[in-house]
Amino acid sequence: MMRPPDTVTERIALAEPRATALHPRVGVARLAWVLSMSAALALFLAAVPALYRERRVPPAAVREGLAQLGLSADLYAAYYAGVLVVFALVCLAVAALIARRRPDGMALFTAILLTGLGTTNHPNMQALVGRHPTMTFPAAFAVFLVYGSLIVFLFVFPDGRFVPSWMRIPVGVCVAALLLGWFLPDSSLAAPSGLAGLSILLGFGAGVLAQVYRYRRVSGPAQRQQTRWVVFGALSAASGQITVVVAPAVFPSLALPGTQAAVWDLMSFAGITVGYLLIPLSIGAAILRYRLWDIDVIVNRALVYGALTAASVTVYVLVVSGLGTLLQARGDLFVSTMAAGLVAVLFAPLRDWLQRGVSRLMYGERDDPYMVLARLGEQLHVRLAGDAVLPTIVRAVKDALRVPYAAIELQREDGFVVAAAEGVVASEPARLPLVYRGETVGRLVLVPRPGEDGFGPADRRLLNDLARQVGIAAHAVRLTSDLQSSNEGLRAARERLVTAREEERRRLRRDLHDGLGPTLASLFQRLDTAGVLARRDPDAAVALIDDLKGQVKATVADIRRLVYSLRPPALDEFGLVGAIGEQTARCNGTDGLSVSFVAPEHPPTMPAAVEVAAYRIAVEALTNVVRHARARSCRIEITVDGGALCLEITDDGAGLPTACRSGVGIASMRERAAELGGECRVEPGETGGTRVRCRLPLPQE
Repeated sequence: MMRPPDTVTERIALAEPRATALHPRVGVARLAWVLSMSAALALFLAAVPALYRERRVPPAAVREGLAQLGLSADLYAAYYAGVLVVFALVCLAVAALIARRRPDGMALFTAILLTGLGTTNHPNMQALVGRHPTMTFPAAFAVFLVYGSLIVFLFVFPDGRFVPSWMRIPVGVCVAALLLGWFLPDSSLAAPSGLAGLSILLGFGAGVLAQVYRYRRVSGPAQRQQTRWVVFGALSAASGQITVVVAPAVFPSLALPGTQAAVWDLMSFAGITVGYLLIPLSIGAAILRYRLWDIDVIVNRALVYGALTAASVTVYVLVVSGLGTLLQARGDLFVSTMAAGLVAVLFAPLRDWLQRGVSRLMYGERDDPYMVLARLGEQLHVRLAGDAVLPTIVRAVKDALRVPYAAIELQREDGFVVAAAEGVVASEPARLPLVYRGETVGRLVLVPRPGEDGFGPADRRLLNDLARQVGIAAHAVRLTSDLQSSNEGLRAARERLVTAREEERRRLRRDLHDGLGPTLASLFQRLDTAGVLARRDPDAAVALIDDLKGQVKATVADIRRLVYSLRPPALDEFGLVGAIGEQTARCNGTDGLSVSFVAPEHPPTMPAAVEVAAYRIAVEALTNVVRHARARSCRIEITVDGGALCLEITDDGAGLPTACRSGVGIASMRERAAELGGECRVEPGETGGTRVRCRLPLPQE
């Protein structure tokens, strides 16, 4: 039973469309697969005896060594033929498995390619033509199909589509040129024409470039992993072929007639075949089970040891040639021993250096966490502005791990907010919590490297170390941001206080200058007039004095109004609880409204500013209930909790409108609370209506 996809990348990979069929119907592709396998098997069965007979005559340099080893020519021929038969059987087995497990166009095309690669390859068909010249045309056509299929394969793997779509035109021209050059009069299997060779060279080169373009610009994570498998098989085959070609030049004794030549001939043939066997195996793994092994580890080791082998051979050749020239003792045992000793001494440090270089190329600096942390510490040690800390960390993490995207999200009241980001989100990111003293202060967001499903153990170890350091920085940045917000809020509150104070002074000045001033001046003048009339016309003076009494009464009312605007007299007369109780008593029964008031029997002594703010908020909220709520009941409650005065006004009225905008009254309530460092919230009630909740801090004893 197949397991369900347990990662987001696997789900994305499974959701990707399967390979596009190269034929109108899969049935046609199956028929082509069956016919090609039948024809290829027929040619291969005819080529096996020819291979055996061809190898019964070993090369002259090998013949003497075989005799010294006690090996007959028949055994030598059977060995060669058997190795090629094994190679063909492996290719056929992988092709049959692909055709059975993946019955789509791309898979069947790959199966046809592997069938030809294993059975009708160049050595097999050359042997067949050498034994049976009448088979020249079918053998040459079979080899042409192998080369042509390889060219097309490079352009359509892994999804069966040409990318971009117009590439099918130059590919068709290249294959047509190959067909023409392959069957020119001067062309043969042993020596193809120049047009055929140029077509193969251009087709393979352009195909490699197309794969690079597809890998970097088009392929998804799953397709990139498939491409890596095929690249691994091709690199292995190429490395084996190059080694076989270069080794006799480095070690001339391998080409001299004798035992070494025979052993090298047998081993090199087996090595080349094993290297080429990795091509069908890697293609099968890419199409069927590309997640079976961690291909990155295999590619990493292949690059390291391939470069190490090349470097060791180069050092050996340079030392042997240099010392041989210097000591005039080329090939001497002493020179060879010195070269081998130097290679042995340099092997371990060179391997470590290459391993670090390849790992840094593929994974960044994950294998050197101390260096990453040290560099990050150096960057943070520089005095950076508060808004530059997190972008610097994100850039350092992205460069160190070679990931396409990195970001830091900070924890806020309304969720996580991106504070800094670098790169482009190409796939589902991984999120690591940033914790400071047990509190989650944010998250480190990273997108895995292209072609990877996630982060491995080595990456996780580095990320855990980074998360601890980044968590401290994120906590500091968040504190700085909160402090800046608090400072800005405090500055704005101070500006509002100053503005309110100056506006209040302006209003008092206007009322005194424009209202009380002229009134008092008029009273003074009329009193003079009353004094004059008292001697001449007492009755008129008495009438004027009575009029002055009314004017003085109105002036006193104006003075009371001014004083009341500064501080309600009811607070001085009754206190906060009594003043609010008096106000509720006035509103009780208005339009059928029932108002209840609950307060502590002995409230604590509180500053005048708190009393005024609480009274004004309560009166404003009660006024809104009377005018706008259409409520039947209202409840006002005062409590003291945690060093703060809590005021709550609830009603069962119509509630807040859907598109409610704060008016002057609600804004005034909030500003009065904010001026004292408190808060005032106007929100829907639990069972309908509106609830005003106000919390005003009280000074500590």
